Amino acid sequence: MTVLHPFQSGLTLLFERRPGPGFALELRLPLGAAHDPAGQEGTAAVLEEWLHKGAGNLDARALADAFDDLGLRRGGSVTHESTRFSVSGLRSDFPRALTLLADVVRRPHLQDGELTSVLDLARQDLESLADSPADQLAVRLRELAFARPYAHPVSGTLAGIAAITPETARAFHSRYGSRGAALAVVGDFEEQVVHDLVTVHFGDWQGGGQELPAVIFQGDFVRHQPDDSQQTHINVLFRSPGPTEPGWLAFHVALGALAGGSASRLFEEVREKRGLAYSVGASVHVTGRDGFVWAYAGSTPGRAAQTLDVLLNEFARLRQGVTSEEFERARTQLLAATVFAAETARGRASALTRDWLTLGAVRALGEVRRDLEALTLADVNELLAERPFERPAVMSLGQGAVLRNGAHALA
Repeated sequence: MTVLHPFQSGLTLLFERRPGPGFALELRLPLGAAHDPAGQEGTAAVLEEWLHKGAGNLDARALADAFDDLGLRRGGSVTHESTRFSVSGLRSDFPRALTLLADVVRRPHLQDGELTSVLDLARQDLESLADSPADQLAVRLRELAFARPYAHPVSGTLAGIAAITPETARAFHSRYGSRGAALAVVGDFEEQVVHDLVTVHFGDWQGGGQELPAVIFQGDFVRHQPDDSQQTHINVLFRSPGPTEPGWLAFHVALGALAGGSASRLFEEVREKRGLAYSVGASVHVTGRDGFVWAYAGSTPGRAAQTLDVLLNEFARLRQGVTSEEFERARTQLLAATVFAAETARGRASALTRDWLTLGAVRALGEVRRDLEALTLADVNELLAERPFERPAVMSLGQGAVLRNGAHALA
């Protein structure tokens, strides 16, 4: 059972007691790449890395040693919507872990000299995209399909990275704060002990509360980017139900029938029956508060046009519904993935903060399971009949031009 403790500052503590020798905690802030300053894309991601270059009374080396000496596993990531920090380890080390996390987030050194190496690594990561045509394609499609501030990748742009200064990154850090933030703790502790420790380290924290910008999707286009790659890479981007919409779970089941493993339609029709693509798949992604399906196929220049046709036809065919066999298989897969994701304290802590920021509520594992078990074939097929896949953003990268439905050349 999840216990919620809202602080007057706007921070919400989410606590679940779970037997075992370990713990996990995660802090998620409603500030991400969508809040990057214009012209300095990549600021949120660079800052998340810079924070670990010294905090509290520890320099960069001593801070890393403090985590390692306790055997703490730390992590973090930035999405367009949020920035998250996670720490897990043995139960006895929870107080020290919380102290270190508070130092990193609230009392980082942010020294000029340390930023130089962080920016260099960020630049190298972006330049490495030249070695991955599939990643290049995804970046380019995002640029075309979304208006600012969702048009750039979380890692930023080369121009944006070059424009970041210590002063602008520190200014971005000043936007960190308690309002809208969620701190999840999962472990075998007394509830009051956790609350008191969080109060010590975060009770006086203020600020924050950034609004999430609206998403403007600019789909309904077909583009091709010439490249010397021996393969042709294809991306298709559709709108889907969002995480707060009633059809969210039903849509995941439908997508499982389409792209969930070796028995899925895309694998069977594109790869096994026709041998058109060495890789094909599709998955749901949340951008802002909206849902989208990103589909990918990797083919050869000579078969790319047919690959795209079959890919789009399989999406269109979903409107006719899925079979009972497909429904049961996809629902079982989704249920298993949900259960396994919550098996670890670390996975559960992440799910708690994600749900809180995305849904404004926390879902118990049993609740999700009941919702999935209550879902029917009719629910899924009614959703598919009402939400046709239309006006996608389509892009390819490789040699030659790909045709869409044998008629529209990608230009």
